Amino acid sequence: MNGLRRILPFLALFALLCANLAAGGRLYAAEAAKAAATADAKEDGISAYDMYALFARVVETVREHYVDRDKVEYQKLVEAALDGMLQDLDPHSHYMDKKAFDAMKADTSGHFGGLGITVGMRDGILTVISPMEETPAFRAGLLPGDKILEIDGEPTDGLMLDEAVSRMRGEPGTRIKIKVFRPKTQLVKTFALERAEIRVPSVKDAEIFDGGIGYVRLVQFGETTSRDLQKVLDDFAEKKVRGLILDLRGNPGGLLTSAVEVAQKFLPRGSPVVFTRGRDGRVEQSFSARLRHPFPDVPMIVLVNGASASAAEIVSGALQDHKRAVLLGEKTYGKGSVQTVIPQQNGGAIRLTTAKYYTPSERVIHENGIEPDVVVPMNMEEWRNVLLARNAKDVLDEADVLPSTDADGQKASEGWHALDEGVDENPTMGEAVDLDETPAGAAADTQLARAKDMLSGLLLFQPRDK
Repeated sequence: MNGLRRILPFLALFALLCANLAAGGRLYAAEAAKAAATADAKEDGISAYDMYALFARVVETVREHYVDRDKVEYQKLVEAALDGMLQDLDPHSHYMDKKAFDAMKADTSGHFGGLGITVGMRDGILTVISPMEETPAFRAGLLPGDKILEIDGEPTDGLMLDEAVSRMRGEPGTRIKIKVFRPKTQLVKTFALERAEIRVPSVKDAEIFDGGIGYVRLVQFGETTSRDLQKVLDDFAEKKVRGLILDLRGNPGGLLTSAVEVAQKFLPRGSPVVFTRGRDGRVEQSFSARLRHPFPDVPMIVLVNGASASAAEIVSGALQDHKRAVLLGEKTYGKGSVQTVIPQQNGGAIRLTTAKYYTPSERVIHENGIEPDVVVPMNMEEWRNVLLARNAKDVLDEADVLPSTDADGQKASEGWHALDEGVDENPTMGEAVDLDETPAGAAADTQLARAKDMLSGLLLFQPRDK
């Protein structure tokens, strides 16, 4: 017992030494990790920690010296800095505070009032990708490529894309004014529009032309697009069409799943349709055709233009890569990136571009677009006249506002002025437009005519089914 008492102090000392050694080991590991992180964080000789310190000093300098004390709360400064950092990466990445994040989660695809335009950011400017026909924006005369400078008198400069879209939405029947700059004419105009519930059919204008050439146009890629298109294709197959024209002009895109479902109707099972690639070059997602019985392998032409975007580019790029169809028209918009929403501990979130879409041959869609095989120029005014001519009867029978007028009855051609002449905040009432004012030649669809000619020529050398 006495021997045990004698060695107890030594055992306690040994335990203390072991504890010190363990603590020292952890400290060494932490310092080593810190040193490694510091080495990794250095870019061009600049330490990440030096940059963090610079940021902190700037925040404190602003808080101490900025003239308006109520604008320099830590939360305001830091969140503004975060958003500026993300927006500098690309127009689709941004920071959302808790209120904005909660609103985004609550924003479903239910019924809402809108203008009927798909917008994006080009060179930091809110830009119209495509107005949907039979909607307030289309009737007023907005065109793809128009730059939206103001929404209800508030500049859009620096406005996040999601926020701009939110401002243009509202209760059906409410009014909104947007100031638009048209690059082609270098003129501006203030449009007075009335929001409406947007319900646009995704499949339109299906018909069979002389010679057995089927034609169908996809307006957008929604939940019912694949099912609606299949009904048309079944009818075409039953009537044994000998060629097919798929019109994706003015199609701003929509659901990725819908794009894959449409593309696989024309590709052999197992054919790749699209894949995404992230920062390190690895394939993150890939989608392939799964149908056992695609549409008959008849000659096919896909029509595209500068307002064909996103899902429309996925479909056209896949069919072009697999040489299943000839693309005719003009270069597409170039919208093909993947955004991931990453929640943060403070209840906010960051929306970050984490991948890009690639065609089966590994072409990047984003900011590049899809080049057609056969280029047939046709400006957006001509394309709009084609749509007006097609929809003239339905619009005149059903709509109170005639085509080519805004909510104040002003013609699409009226109210334009030079950028430095100011803005008429109360656009004058225009006379109801007469569709006969549009010259007959202006409504000629030269791209469709060229596609029909190409298929007709090709089919001359193919035997007809009896």
